[in-house]
Amino acid sequence: MESAALSRIGLAGLAVMGQNLALNIAEKGFPISVYNRTTSKVDETLDRAAVEGNLPVSGQYSPRDFVLSIQRPRSLIILVKAGAPVDQTIDAFSEYMEPGDCIIDGGNEWYQNTERRISEAEQKGLLYLGMGVSGGEEGARNGPSLMPGGSFQAYDNIKDILGKVAAQVEDGPCVTYIGEGGSGNFVKMVHNGIEYGDMQLISEAYDVLKNVGGFSNEELAEIFTEWNRGELESFLVEITSDIFRVKDEFGDGELVDKILDKTGMKGTGKWTVQQAAELSVAAPTIAASLDCRYLSGLKDERENAAKVLREAGLKEEIGSASSGIDKKRLVDDVRQALYASKICSYAQGMNLLRAKSLEKGWNLNFGELARIWKGGCIIRAVFLDRIKKAYQRNPDLASLVVDPEFAKEMVQRQAAWRRVVGLAVSAGISTPGMCASLAYFDTYRRARLPANLVQAQRDLFGAHTYERTDRPGAYHTEWTKLARKNN
Repeated sequence: MESAALSRIGLAGLAVMGQNLALNIAEKGFPISVYNRTTSKVDETLDRAAVEGNLPVSGQYSPRDFVLSIQRPRSLIILVKAGAPVDQTIDAFSEYMEPGDCIIDGGNEWYQNTERRISEAEQKGLLYLGMGVSGGEEGARNGPSLMPGGSFQAYDNIKDILGKVAAQVEDGPCVTYIGEGGSGNFVKMVHNGIEYGDMQLISEAYDVLKNVGGFSNEELAEIFTEWNRGELESFLVEITSDIFRVKDEFGDGELVDKILDKTGMKGTGKWTVQQAAELSVAAPTIAASLDCRYLSGLKDERENAAKVLREAGLKEEIGSASSGIDKKRLVDDVRQALYASKICSYAQGMNLLRAKSLEKGWNLNFGELARIWKGGCIIRAVFLDRIKKAYQRNPDLASLVVDPEFAKEMVQRQAAWRRVVGLAVSAGISTPGMCASLAYFDTYRRARLPANLVQAQRDLFGAHTYERTDRPGAYHTEWTKLARKNN
């Protein structure tokens, strides 16, 4: 009788994401206990549970009551700020937990912190999962993409709950066991890095259409709506079309034009680029998107630079570039350039995951990762199904760029891609994401690069040696002596 009255699972940390995820779990028929240090948040969640259908949510007001209100083996989700607050929350609850109980951290945590906590939990006989949650507030309430990594037993204990709570797509729920250790957090981090790239590329497409094509916000809304019916169908393209339609409540025109051009960030994009550097994986599109966020923060400096360079005689090309432009062709070219650039961005993210998987022995399933990103998450897109199929065809695929299907599409789109980048460069419009993707493609596809000259330079000034194309071994040459002798 006692266990019948206990909750199936618990959730602590009732900001909007936590509240929404708790209500999602309850709505799927799983009684849930909720806790927050600020008790008003507990009351707020209970009020919402009543209004949204008398959902089975039980409010608890102390760590002890919270833990003891959950069925054994207990599973506790925590959604608090990454870092020290997670450790403090774990300490508060683990005092009342028993061997076999599990803690699930649903925050954007650095993967090594999760690996440390797994080890600390094991010493107490506890299980631990680091679970990436993507989809924002709406996803948390109606179906997110979930990326749990760590203890498989912990995952197995709540597999039925996660399968019902996650977004549903035609080939199953958007959740899978990612792998051991901090793999769930790492995969979510790279997901966010890809998201940075996606958003940057879309903003560049907007910039070119607006400033070269001269399109109004109303026309841009229609263009993005049309794109969302084809190969670019995705959450980010869909919301972009909505953004252009919102009027400014304080004046004329659309709200998007009144927003300050300074981008915020929470750190996962930076972590992605740092990890790419650590693992010697090229991720130029993601890095370019991060650089653009840094540069956007220099608003005062940029305004001053515009003034100084104008006074120095720099002509403003933006605006004048639209004369004589074939608008229909421009829209089609930008669509193709955006699609090709996105393939390169996703390829970089998948290659980073592959490198980390090899280093850590996580044995990540890349086709399955693409599948669970098809719904619920911010980067959900129709072409993720094609990525899934590419890895099903070849689990050891070196890069999406060399998948036969994607390779064909890149080749078909490269002329449009080059036209867009060339047009932007001549108009003085920065397209660092598209340029980075194109440079990545052009570098990766070339059988021979000018790296031979770099190796010669390194050998000349540092005796670092070089290899030859025609015979094995490492070689060193007295370059300066020989050059002067031959002179």
